[in-house]
Amino acid sequence: MPESLATPEPIQRLIEALHRLPGIGPKSAQRLAYHLVRTSPHEAETLARAVLEARERIRYCSTCVNLTERDPCAVCADPRRDHATICVVEQPLDVLAIERAGIYRGVYHVLHGILNPMEGVGPEHLHIESLVARVSAGDVREVIMATNPSLEGEATVMYIQRVVAPSGVKVTRLARGLPSGADLEYADTMTLARALEGRQEL
Repeated sequence: MPESLATPEPIQRLIEALHRLPGIGPKSAQRLAYHLVRTSPHEAETLARAVLEARERIRYCSTCVNLTERDPCAVCADPRRDHATICVVEQPLDVLAIERAGIYRGVYHVLHGILNPMEGVGPEHLHIESLVARVSAGDVREVIMATNPSLEGEATVMYIQRVVAPSGVKVTRLARGLPSGADLEYADTMTLARALEGRQEL
């Protein structure tokens, strides 16, 4: 990000640090930086402490690899959850999205990415080996693949299906189709294809 003569160096460094955050563009980084330097010292210190505390106290769950303060995480430690069903997601935020729906009662496994050979991301960079170990333990009935509907997401599904196949566990994936209220004419070909494949009898 180019430095302006009107921008003091400490603010410029703050802008650059904020710009490195995902989803924060140059303008948003500038607005946030100027807001932060105008805020009270107490608010700035509270934010800084919250960031440091999260970095110090949050770890990976040794079972599902989700972010947690306790190990195992609250979901893995809950005896009311169906531990024979594992939902495989790309990122911790995906767990939050599924939990918000309030329907799923199984447990999770977070890959922390998807296969992407173009960017040098192979199976060894993801938490696939620990998933295979969980499945091989013999207590798992179904693995639900909940990766995003991209080429990389589909490649990840196929790879995981292949490596867990020897265990005999059922591998399923989330149904994909037309969102409620959508018009057919605006649907992309992949969405239409998934909707046709996943059609249900009335």
